[in-house]
Amino acid sequence: FKPMNYRIETDTLGEILIPADKYWGAQTQRSLMNFPIGPPGSMPIEVIHAFGIIKKAAAITNNKFGLLSDEKMKIICRVCDEITDGRLDEHFPLVIWQTGSGTHTNMNCNEVIANRSHVLLGNKSGSGERLIHPNDDANRSQSSNDTFPTAMNMAAYRKIVEYTIPEIERLSRTLSKKTAAMNRIVRIGRTHMMDATPLTLGQGFSGYVSQLKHGIRALKNTLRHLSELAIGGTTVGTGFNSPQGYGREVVA
Repeated sequence: FKPMNYRIETDTLGEILIPADKYWGAQTQRSLMNFPIGPPGSMPIEVIHAFGIIKKAAAITNNKFGLLSDEKMKIICRVCDEITDGRLDEHFPLVIWQTGSGTHTNMNCNEVIANRSHVLLGNKSGSGERLIHPNDDANRSQSSNDTFPTAMNMAAYRKIVEYTIPEIERLSRTLSKKTAAMNRIVRIGRTHMMDATPLTLGQGFSGYVSQLKHGIRALKNTLRHLSELAIGGTTVGTGFNSPQGYGREVVA
């Protein structure tokens, strides 16, 4: 029995029902069934948006190596821009509990690219032959072993640079103002639960400012390491099924 608001997709395990208005495919649906843990869509959306950048870069690079036609490259890039811009967030329903290498999220992205491309080319989802294949095109020269850690690094880097550091700097500036404003207010220091040498309230706040500045410095020190991406390593870092120089081209 097939409900009216579902379509049928087929994988190596057989047929499976997919919501008709969603772009994910069989492997994503099976993950939803096998890992019903926590709220749907709990995979951080920053990771999903990073996947859009990765898949676009891979498509452009595969095209440069002659492994992907101009037509396929252009439609993949178009969908990837939609993913990165957050326009397809509802089509990424997976939880963080899945296989160890993030295979399900990688395939979720590949399936969305393939099915969304099919619709953008004027076709109906679930009918007709697709121009973009999830594995052969969207995932060409890639593996969840390199795409997922790359997405994690990119998401973390962007979050640190665009949100965490600016917010800590804002807090530091606010506390610096408090340091100056309260520099004439004297209070009793405390050592081992007893009264100790007096200091100003401003001096105490200056210590908080110093801690925040050291924290910012520590965060910035992580960025160089986060910039090292696994993309191009494919299966277990061997580079298997990718052309020589692929990783260098993608990172560039």
